[in-house]
Amino acid sequence: MECFINNQQDSLVVSPRLIELLQKVAQAVAELENLPEEAEVGITLVDDVAMQELNYRYRGLDCATDVLSFALRERTAAEPQVVAPYGDWLLGDIVISVETAQRQAASFAHSLERELCYLAVHGFLHLLGYDHNNEEDTREMRRREEEVLAVLGLERDPE
Repeated sequence: MECFINNQQDSLVVSPRLIELLQKVAQAVAELENLPEEAEVGITLVDDVAMQELNYRYRGLDCATDVLSFALRERTAAEPQVVAPYGDWLLGDIVISVETAQRQAASFAHSLERELCYLAVHGFLHLLGYDHNNEEDTREMRRREEEVLAVLGLERDPE
């Protein structure tokens, strides 16, 4: 599993430890989902301004959000069918707003690292087709998120 980290924000110094942790998140998802070694995903860290622009451009929502996923294997009727020259296992990109993650980590009273890892897992699962459009799908996605985070020792603190 290849995971490429792209830092495009200035509110957080991205340490080698954080990069390694995000790569471990991708590896854990890949292993639990039985993805081949040649699977690839990108994670881009942005600020709220960039996230708001992306959210408006691709979802028509004029506000920042915490995470967006851009799946390369997902197609809608409006999209042209593209043959990826790089193989079938380029899964897509996950974009995370560090500023929103910082606020959410404070709100949930856990570390920023935990929040960024949660958002990376959430985004990765979206790339694989998980969603939260109804209660059943939401329960399944949350179960899988917690399963991945538990593998990394990043479970939620009991309330």
